[in-house]
Amino acid sequence: MALPFFYIGTFEKTQKLLVLDEDTSRHVVQVLRMKQGEQLHLTDGLGHLLLADITDDHKKHCTVAVREVTFTPAAERKVTIAISNIKNASRFEWFLEKASEVGISEIIPLVCVRTEKERFRYDRMNAICISAMLQSQQVWLPQLKEPQPFNVVLEQSKAMGKYIAHCEDGPKNPLARQTPQSTSIILIGPEGDFTPGEIEQALQQGFVPVSLGETRLRTETAGVVAAVLLALNESA
Repeated sequence: MALPFFYIGTFEKTQKLLVLDEDTSRHVVQVLRMKQGEQLHLTDGLGHLLLADITDDHKKHCTVAVREVTFTPAAERKVTIAISNIKNASRFEWFLEKASEVGISEIIPLVCVRTEKERFRYDRMNAICISAMLQSQQVWLPQLKEPQPFNVVLEQSKAMGKYIAHCEDGPKNPLARQTPQSTSIILIGPEGDFTPGEIEQALQQGFVPVSLGETRLRTETAGVVAAVLLALNESA
């Protein structure tokens, strides 16, 4: 049976004792009813996996002794999904959860001309990414950015593979047939799609128009499909 898995944020490798935050302590002690001497796993979301023993099962500041630290390198393929924030927060949260489970490296909420909702609850959204990372037993947390203007993302991207998925007519290459790149980024537009001007801007910055299939997808669904194709498909 897998050991319980928790997030601790950053830690010093020299640390032998760690005091868990109140929420984690409560979950360990009150929800899971773990006791002194039992073991659990911890991760900082930066590749480190800690095996630790509970030394003080206090419900507000549980203390653990680090027994072993292992490091897993980041995936060779770094994938960034730059996706418009959408009006329905629960749907965007669903996207964050699934993209994190897939193992996306970076998520950038886009602010486009037709983006309907610009308010972004970063702490809540990042917590969803953390929960998905733990649920899928990973040790790398996707880097969630604060919302960024569309043109800023275009200008700052240095990815080797740059793609834009839009609904306008015109030639598009299936994303599933693109040659894998060590770094890639795909732009996913809002519910009303990118404007023709935004599409032209992207093309001028070297972004390749791609299709995600034969059907028209919701923003959050398009984001998940793109995440799977770029991160998992060996022939992507």
